[in-house]
Amino acid sequence: MAGLRLIVGLGNPGAEYLRTRHNAGFWFVDALASEQGERWSFDGKLHGESCRVRVGGESLWLLKPATFMNKSGIAVVSALRYYKITPEECLVAHDDLDLPAGTVRMKFDGGHGGQNGLRDIMAHLGHGKFHRLRVGIGHPGHRDKVTPWVLGRPSVQDEDAIIDGIGRALDALPLAVAGQFDKAMQQLHTAGTARG
Repeated sequence: MAGLRLIVGLGNPGAEYLRTRHNAGFWFVDALASEQGERWSFDGKLHGESCRVRVGGESLWLLKPATFMNKSGIAVVSALRYYKITPEECLVAHDDLDLPAGTVRMKFDGGHGGQNGLRDIMAHLGHGKFHRLRVGIGHPGHRDKVTPWVLGRPSVQDEDAIIDGIGRALDALPLAVAGQFDKAMQQLHTAGTARG
């Protein structure tokens, strides 16, 4: 399978959303960019901020849509077209209510699980054939509490767990970039809770 050429982090733009659970996708790409000392620049034609990084010797693009979560598809489709990248070469990092905080999983294809960013990307593409990095944020226990939960800040304990999970995902990323998704998943899914 082809490796990755684009990683999209999902979140909402603006300082008030910066540390919210819903921005876990932004946290991931921000961590990757800062690890490499890269700076984001806004690009109107991509409807978001982008930068270029090297992972495992490969050069790839990072994108943070500036469209707000429920319009993420506009930015993703624009970037795929502009860079001439297929959806199969794209990884979308997003928050996931169905996973405990700090649990990180990789998958290809599937539904949107109620995640509005994924829902919009799939609506624009007409399918779900792209890679996902599911960053667990835990569940508030009742669906009536979901909106304030995802738009709220995690506890210190949960935030530490999410950051740690992102660290493990960064460790497994070179395998995914090289197209070795099974190995990347295996490493991620069997990794302990502490980053080595």
